Amino acid sequence: MDSNSVSPMPELAPIAEFDKSPPSPPNEEVPMDDLPPPPATISQAEGKKMKVQRTRSYESDDHERGACEWCEYALVITLATILLIGVSALTIFWVLVYREGYAWADDIPEKQFNLHPTLMVAGFITFSGFSVLLYRICRCFRRIYVKLLHAIFHALAFPCIVIGFLAVLDFHNKKGINNFYSLHSWIGFVAMGLFGLQYAVGFFSFLLLLICNKGTAGFRASLVPVHAAFGILTFVLGVAACLTGLTEKALFTLGSETYATLPTEGIVINAIGMSVVAVAVVVLYTVRGTGGYRLRKVAQHPS
Repeated sequence: MDSNSVSPMPELAPIAEFDKSPPSPPNEEVPMDDLPPPPATISQAEGKKMKVQRTRSYESDDHERGACEWCEYALVITLATILLIGVSALTIFWVLVYREGYAWADDIPEKQFNLHPTLMVAGFITFSGFSVLLYRICRCFRRIYVKLLHAIFHALAFPCIVIGFLAVLDFHNKKGINNFYSLHSWIGFVAMGLFGLQYAVGFFSFLLLLICNKGTAGFRASLVPVHAAFGILTFVLGVAACLTGLTEKALFTLGSETYATLPTEGIVINAIGMSVVAVAVVVLYTVRGTGGYRLRKVAQHPS
């Protein structure tokens, strides 16, 4: 064949140019400067520390209560309320029926004395008991409201205790009886002193110092367990003063021989004393382990 008749060969497509740089070794580390910054990570301990905030709070009731827990809670609160009101009502009944009522006059000092047991039971037992129970009953309220109710009940107890003390002091002076000679008077004097100190410190620390909340938070937090412990102690001393006073009154008015025969008035006096004991048991059982409110950690979950 003639060489001129041979058809030309088709042009081949150009070969793609590839990067001729040698490949990186398989174990070569890529410089960290060439990578985007890693996402911010927080360690578990730091995360917990950031999510946890120390606040004063009441014992949590967020968990779902069982039927038995609700029954116990309702029974204890109802029983405590009935006893706290009933012990004052029973004392008034005793004075009106067996002790001829009340008065504040020079010619009938015995009726003036009757103000002493009635007001002391109302102040140390009824109002103080309700004040102690508020931190257990009103757990769904804001703390400031519970504090105000706590202060109000103590404010109601304060004049009762003062007037009751002045009534017996004036009665002793009119009758020529020595003051502060008995165990009852010693216990009552200590209970009154602690009550006044508790009220003054509580009003100043937990109400007035809220004006400077951040600056006084540490001081108020450290004072909480002390205030709660002395509050329970004051209530127990008030119970002891009422019990010794009732026994002393029964022996003085009825006489040991008559009281030993257990007359009707003696039964009423004993019933008042047992009611006071029942109040103490129920109140202390209700506030067990709570101490009012405690300093605890509350997790702040992101919304």
